[in-house]
Amino acid sequence: MNFYKRLLLLVSISLFSIGSFAQDAVNNYKYIIVPTKYEFLKANDEYQLNSLTKFLFNKYGYTAFFNNETLPADLQSNRCLALYANVTQIKGGLFKTKLQIDLKNCDGKLIQSSKEGESREKEYGKAYTMALRDAFETFQFMDYAYEPVYGASQSVMPVTEAAPITSNTVKENTTVVAASASVSNTIKPAPSSVTETETLYAQALDKGYQLVDRTPKVVMILLETSKADVFVVKGSDAIVYKENGTWYYSHNDGASVSSKTLNIKF
Repeated sequence: MNFYKRLLLLVSISLFSIGSFAQDAVNNYKYIIVPTKYEFLKANDEYQLNSLTKFLFNKYGYTAFFNNETLPADLQSNRCLALYANVTQIKGGLFKTKLQIDLKNCDGKLIQSSKEGESREKEYGKAYTMALRDAFETFQFMDYAYEPVYGASQSVMPVTEAAPITSNTVKENTTVVAASASVSNTIKPAPSSVTETETLYAQALDKGYQLVDRTPKVVMILLETSKADVFVVKGSDAIVYKENGTWYYSHNDGASVSSKTLNIKF
């Protein structure tokens, strides 16, 4: 482990400015969750409006599930991969039915609202169906394509070495440099709150992984380097590396280097 501690002391961790990490566009979400009942209706899937919502999302290229279905494994471990749909009825005047579709993230933040879909049909079933289809034009023409929030916009200068480094020796004149830039709204890792027996689940990103706990909550972001099984920790002077089959978290506070083992499931 001494080699990695010394390597950590040589590493200057920084990133190009990539703005906010907050997911704020529909394309940043992989799934849509549809409830089985809307508040303005009296029964589950009344007028098959919930089924129609799910059908139309899937028809237009999204991946939608009911909230009581068996969900994909990645969504089960991280509910924030999905947007949560809701349909509300808006007062539309005499003989007019108006519906709006809202998509919120796992924190309840509104990400996207549809236009107000309208119908002048007198029969409730037809009116709701026509108004919903009209509202869906917002999502029909959105050109949706899933783009993970830590995608191509994230750019990291790889760790480079002036000379080969082995676990037995580190050249004194080895220089490891990364680009210096500000990073706004970075996710602050919380490794100190993670016990060595707690399992963290690795979810692949474009240039590394995010580690989530069972909550699920993102504990830290691992960014690839030029060395196999060595990652820099985003927003912290730390690395995560694998040695003899064990994963270690090593942090440099400027005065000393501390290390702890991690239980990571890939």
